[in-house]
Amino acid sequence: MPVDALPSAEECNCFAVRAAARHVTQFYDQCLAPTGLRTTQFSILAKLERKGSLTINALAEAMVMDRSTLSRNILPLERDGLIAIEMSAADRRARVLRLTSAGEKRLQPARKLWSLAQDRFELNFGRTRSTEMRALMRAVVASSFIPPNRSVER
Repeated sequence: MPVDALPSAEECNCFAVRAAARHVTQFYDQCLAPTGLRTTQFSILAKLERKGSLTINALAEAMVMDRSTLSRNILPLERDGLIAIEMSAADRRARVLRLTSAGEKRLQPARKLWSLAQDRFELNFGRTRSTEMRALMRAVVASSFIPPNRSVER
């Protein structure tokens, strides 16, 4: 595609998704601020609560997150005693993350604030549109336009 035929920012799928993600994340971060958790940290704790202990690789895959990005996000959670990182009994090279009782306690008020944020978002954006948006975003994640861990070929 010639450079002069490139789509504008308004036509770029990546830009639109990233801008929307930043906008929504900023809103949820503001709502969760009283708990001292950011949206990504809340999501990590909630995923560990739902799924139980997970290796770093399994959690990164479940969160559709790069392992190094996840590692940066778990450091403050470990420092604050909200998660524990232990050696895997099955594979001594792997590290397993588990939610601590302090993490469970931090999740209680955070879950209430998250629920209020969710309600406020849906009130403003519309419940039907919110449901449709989540379905579309799950479809994007499930799509196979780029194989996992592979770069785009030209």
